[in-house]
Amino acid sequence: MQRRDRGIAQSLGLPLTKCVKESRVLLVGAGGIGCEVLKNLVCCGFGSLPSVYGAQGGVVDGTEQTAASSNKPGIVVVDLDTIDLSNLNRQFLFRKKHIKKPKAFVAKETASQFNPSVNIDAHHASIFDSQYNVDFFETFDLVVNALDNLAARRHVNRMCLAANVPLIESGTTGFNGQVQAIKKGATECYDCNPKPVQKSFPICTIRSTPSQSIHCIVWAKSYLLPELFGTSEEESADVAVTEGDNADEVAKLKEEAEALKNVRRLMGKSEFAQEVFDKVFHDDIERLRSMTEMWQSRRPPESLSFDKLKAGLNADIIKHGRTLAVQDQAVWSVQDDVAVFTYSLDTLSNRCLTGEKVIEFDKDDKDTLDFVASAANLRSHIFDIPLHSEWEIKQMAGNIIPAIATSNALTASLCVMEAFKIMRSRLGSVGGKEEATLGGAKMVFLNSRSTERMITTQNLAPPNPDCPVCSPVYAKLRLQDGGEAMLQELVDVLREKVGYEDFAITTGAGIIYDPDLEDNLAKPLKDYVTQGNGFITVSDESDEAKVDLVLSTVVQIGDEAGLELVPESMELPSKPKKALPEEANGHAAKVRATPETVAAPTTNPSAGAKRKREAEEEVESAKKRAKAGKPEVHVVEDDGAILLDDD
Repeated sequence: MQRRDRGIAQSLGLPLTKCVKESRVLLVGAGGIGCEVLKNLVCCGFGSLPSVYGAQGGVVDGTEQTAASSNKPGIVVVDLDTIDLSNLNRQFLFRKKHIKKPKAFVAKETASQFNPSVNIDAHHASIFDSQYNVDFFETFDLVVNALDNLAARRHVNRMCLAANVPLIESGTTGFNGQVQAIKKGATECYDCNPKPVQKSFPICTIRSTPSQSIHCIVWAKSYLLPELFGTSEEESADVAVTEGDNADEVAKLKEEAEALKNVRRLMGKSEFAQEVFDKVFHDDIERLRSMTEMWQSRRPPESLSFDKLKAGLNADIIKHGRTLAVQDQAVWSVQDDVAVFTYSLDTLSNRCLTGEKVIEFDKDDKDTLDFVASAANLRSHIFDIPLHSEWEIKQMAGNIIPAIATSNALTASLCVMEAFKIMRSRLGSVGGKEEATLGGAKMVFLNSRSTERMITTQNLAPPNPDCPVCSPVYAKLRLQDGGEAMLQELVDVLREKVGYEDFAITTGAGIIYDPDLEDNLAKPLKDYVTQGNGFITVSDESDEAKVDLVLSTVVQIGDEAGLELVPESMELPSKPKKALPEEANGHAAKVRATPETVAAPTTNPSAGAKRKREAEEEVESAKKRAKAGKPEVHVVEDDGAILLDDD
């Protein structure tokens, strides 16, 4: 044993130390948390045994593991990003010389110096790529998420559920952090609890009646920049047409967008900047001012004149703007904003004319940030909204919550502590004592508001039986590379191997089969499934419905055509029937009585009988009222409240 490993062995014990060394870990993300997690994994010796001494099996949650499922010990790092200057204040595996290089490769190079015996494999790729399928995930003992976006987190969560591999999910928000251990069938998954959706703003608020700085920033980022230098953002996630939007006003705004496209044709000419300025900050504003009914209870906007503002500048406007753009923490004056706006227009125009067809906003792209900051401030001035520095606008435009290096470090250390517990669960019982779920792993919180105890824990919650992601049964559907397996073949296999009768098949393209939709049976499956990491959901529509079956598609090379279900046959449990929710006083809530009402099963027979009698009495009462010609009163449950519906 190396000297560096003695402290770990004394803390963990020899059996767990050996399990850690022969483990195979997937780290998704090499950013703020990812760098810290990788450093900790390497220093603790994860995946440091040579492949010839790879894991020879073990027990995980009572299930025997074989050597074939372990593969080569080591750490695999997957990250799509490259290193930016703004990363260097908290991602300490990177240096200035590494800017523009892939994070995964540099992280491997730097972390390997801490412990050269660890086997690190770096991938500069997206975790959504087809090569990272369920078979790939099954080769790992543990997956650690260090991601910064919701879509990727959900994807990794689902892949780990399908592969039945433990996942450690982590994240930070300023000084706060959270670590969660996830295992199929043992704990709730990442999607068991709803996540907040991205906030969007009504289109008329953004383009006609802004009242906050964020409205002006979204206008500059999601409307003006794409219309001039990218593709039209009519369907932007930030800007949405809502029921409250006036249809005529929306039509007028679309006309403005078309007019702006005509101005775009002047790109490269000396008058381009003034034409854009006059269009969005004078002509469009004057049109809004003419709609007097909009300004009866609020201050009307004041349009700007390019010539008047430019006349107040003694220096060349583009050079002056270039000088000001460096001062990103100062609040520019209106004249300064005009100079920066003109400078950014000139810079972005040159990029377009030299072959860059589409320019999208990126908080780390200084040119687009200069444009958005100056345009947002000019619009804010027009609508009498306070101005902000470019630094503040960058935070709002990029939805940035300042990252704290210490929060990342603490959260990463908690990830590795939970990893030790999960590795301990692979050893099974120790000294005749049964281990808790996932070796006693917890949900861990880093809470900066508490001055007494910054780190708090709670027991892992059981799976949510209604979760559409972790409640289904997962299996694999193997397709032959180059084969032409038809949807009809899948339907036949499901009927034969699983015992389905009435069922529906859903993919990312929507419902592709149900008993009333058989038009697609003769079409190849590859038309509907993303080969490599796509999912097919099978929903039972019979009276005794089984839980959903989710098939992860795996493409394999072979001579035989067709498809194969793994395992070949399975018994799916029935969906749990929902018990009727109870009122606060402990009595069962009444539901709308219909002849088809069936009492829900319950663990309390007497309570179930009572609910059944109440339902039958309600049906009889409804029939009597109908015979008497009296209007029927329906009792509808709505989130625990009882509403009387006389319609």
